[in-house]
Amino acid sequence: MSAPTASPAHSGVKPGVVLRAGRLSFRVERRTVWVSLALGCAALALGFAGLSYGTGWTAPSEVVAALFGQGDSSLVITQWRAPRVAAALIFGASLGVAGAIFQNLTRNPLGSPDVIGLDEGAYTGALIAITVFSGTAAALAFSSVLGGLIAALAIYLLSLKTGFSGLRLVVIGIAVNAMLVAVNSWIVLRAELEVAMAATGWSVGSLNGIDWQDVLLPFAIIAVLFVLLYPQWTSLHQAALGDEVAITSGVSLNRHRLVLVLIGVGCTATVTAVAGPIIFVALAAPQIGRRLAGTPGVSLLPAALTGAVLLMAADLIAQWLLAPVSLPVGVVTTVIGGCYLIWLLVREVRR
Repeated sequence: MSAPTASPAHSGVKPGVVLRAGRLSFRVERRTVWVSLALGCAALALGFAGLSYGTGWTAPSEVVAALFGQGDSSLVITQWRAPRVAAALIFGASLGVAGAIFQNLTRNPLGSPDVIGLDEGAYTGALIAITVFSGTAAALAFSSVLGGLIAALAIYLLSLKTGFSGLRLVVIGIAVNAMLVAVNSWIVLRAELEVAMAATGWSVGSLNGIDWQDVLLPFAIIAVLFVLLYPQWTSLHQAALGDEVAITSGVSLNRHRLVLVLIGVGCTATVTAVAGPIIFVALAAPQIGRRLAGTPGVSLLPAALTGAVLLMAADLIAQWLLAPVSLPVGVVTTVIGGCYLIWLLVREVRR
């Protein structure tokens, strides 16, 4: 006879759901599940609103018919609006995951790719591709990832001088970010006028004019990165509890950190290569998702879904604010993220 097990109500453990896939299994709190479902529904609702809104509103019935290839609005919705909506949702999720990865690695809410210089490193690589290699899609993607990786490597090596520290990594990252901003400004000033104008507009971060040809390869890359991240799920949360806990549970910290850095840089650099550096989504999404889900650490799924909701909502605001002129979405995320960053810094100082 097996011994009786304590129920969650009497054991002090919050009720959760155990998810299994092959040899991997992990426990998810029920609140996280419900919050994730709510965020997923919100993302889909905002996506449908994005399909309905352009130069004017399209009736929901016409949108549904257009998705099935019927009606006069089919071309506009499926070929013009749908790529932009898909990009906002998937790129937002990618930025949310990248932010969650680096905030877990640094154990600091400021440990985000756009704060510690990875976005600027990817932008530096993209600028070099535009000015030297004529800005082909392949060159942009490769140079963005390479620039982000070089920036990440420099920050990581500098932070290891007296032992790995999340706070030291954030401080060094902020300094590297400032230097890269100066380098990028110099590259733009040295470029030809047309190239400089295009690079400056693209540097804000924009989803304007995106079509299916622009996003199919980035979507595939992001999907591969998410698949590679899946086996690291358990190790990520164990490492977030501390190096000693991670080591005793069998996590190889150096390998774990290297894989996560590669995935995080890939997520943010892929977005930068297509839409430019869209800042503050990676900073805000993981923390908002964590507070909504009530988890002690930064969880990947709420962060991804929150990122999708934030970027989709910001893009709708960007289209509506000065309609019929469509603002770059990076303008809206900068305003929202700036307010969030001020609040976060005030909160950290009070603590």
